[in-house]
Amino acid sequence: MSVSDGGLSPIPAFLQEDIGEGDITTNSLVPSGMRGEASVVSRQPLVLAGTELAAAVFRQLDPRLEAELHHHDGDRVDSCRNILTIRGSIGSILTAERVALNCLGRLSGIATLTARYVAAVEGLPCRILDTRKTTPGWRRLEKMAVRCGGGHNHRMDLGEAALVKDNHLQALRGTPAQRVTTAVERIRRCFPGKPIEVEADTLDQVRAAVEAGAGRVLLDNMGTELLGRAVRLVDGRIRTEASGGVTLDNVREVAATGVDFVSVGALTHSSPVADFSLELP
Repeated sequence: MSVSDGGLSPIPAFLQEDIGEGDITTNSLVPSGMRGEASVVSRQPLVLAGTELAAAVFRQLDPRLEAELHHHDGDRVDSCRNILTIRGSIGSILTAERVALNCLGRLSGIATLTARYVAAVEGLPCRILDTRKTTPGWRRLEKMAVRCGGGHNHRMDLGEAALVKDNHLQALRGTPAQRVTTAVERIRRCFPGKPIEVEADTLDQVRAAVEAGAGRVLLDNMGTELLGRAVRLVDGRIRTEASGGVTLDNVREVAATGVDFVSVGALTHSSPVADFSLELP
């Protein structure tokens, strides 16, 4: 993660939240002039994300700290690997420890889970996508972690692309097919050039999306048999995305229906936190 890509501006708020009025334990027990080094160590096999963010947490708290990265975002590491060495004030290192490990654990957990989904569909012409089911304020970081795990990003925000859902269509008049056509035409007129995707849970809605000229159809909560029929109906005219009810157990079966994308909200809303520790020699 680069500074420009990861969004490091939240760090002061992260630190303030954790430190409050001051680290009373460290300030009471660790001499102010005590110096040394510590290592951030992986405690499980994982895919890294948030390494530069973790290093920046230490430097933000104390610019005199030296943070040396031994591995980087996207690297696959085993348990007991030294990811980051920090040198300088022991008090500063201990005060920043939890925030740095929280960031690294959260983002590496997302990258690790994403890598498992990507591996599950290996050999199939299908990409794993994330969704907007992200932690408020963490979206760019969490979507960066998805990329570190080999996944791809769906739209970053509501302004990047249009996704027409059932609730949007309720605001329009006409038959279901007419509503889809009206929606696509209005979006294209109001925001020319923006990608347009239409959600569908029936074959009639899929057909309407194709005929309306949408760029992609989201096949919502369809079983694999219906997904296969929808892909054959589309016949390559627009892109297809499967979403809803996707797990590690069934993602390969879903991808094998021929869809172009499988989107998985669990990548960001249900990934286990990766385990790291900070160790003093």
